Amino acid sequence: MTPEETRARLLYRDGLMLVLDKPAGVAVHRGPKGGASLEDDFDALRFGLPRNPALAHRLDRDTAGCLVLGRHHKALETLGLLFKQGKISKTYWAVVAGAPDADSGAIDLSLGRLDDRRGWWMKVDPNGQKALTLWRVKGRGLWREKPIAWLELEPQTGRTHQLRVHSASQGWPILGDAIYGERAETPLQLLARKIVVPLSKTKPPIEVEAPAPPHMLELLAACGFEGDRSSGASRHSG
Repeated sequence: MTPEETRARLLYRDGLMLVLDKPAGVAVHRGPKGGASLEDDFDALRFGLPRNPALAHRLDRDTAGCLVLGRHHKALETLGLLFKQGKISKTYWAVVAGAPDADSGAIDLSLGRLDDRRGWWMKVDPNGQKALTLWRVKGRGLWREKPIAWLELEPQTGRTHQLRVHSASQGWPILGDAIYGERAETPLQLLARKIVVPLSKTKPPIEVEAPAPPHMLELLAACGFEGDRSSGASRHSG
């Protein structure tokens, strides 16, 4: 992206933190094999500071939405601790294949690595790490004459591919997930919709929302989504 395009994706900014609307299909950092990544564009987000901001957490390459950056070392330490302690709440939107029987629920299934050859691929594993996801149906519909559902997902733990594996384990994989579901003629339908960060002990938590990305609009609309009435994003500066 050009510097202007990068800055245009900024959802929130203060003296400690930035929240960027990450586009789908872009890795957040350079992998072991190299290649372009979102970090290549961080120089445009200095806003007068001597060093680039850095990732406070990760999103999968194909996931869009709220990505938190720390603006300097102290900020990264603070944010890292909040993420580690589970004090930062995250809400995702997903469009899944199939129709959950209920309108809400919880998926409490531990996760472990699939095998040593598959890198970060995961599986349900009773001997793995505890993983808990809360979910709620926001809408239902049809796509190509098959049932789909628009879900709000709230991971209570931060395991790799947690939402993707948990959804698939229930029989309603996220559409476009070629690893854990069925390959669909659509990009991964997963959005990091909202993040709530309690940065200050004396002020309310910072709440930031990312708009629904273009590649999800058709399927969300099929489930009753009528569009973002506003950006939903806090745009502070500092």
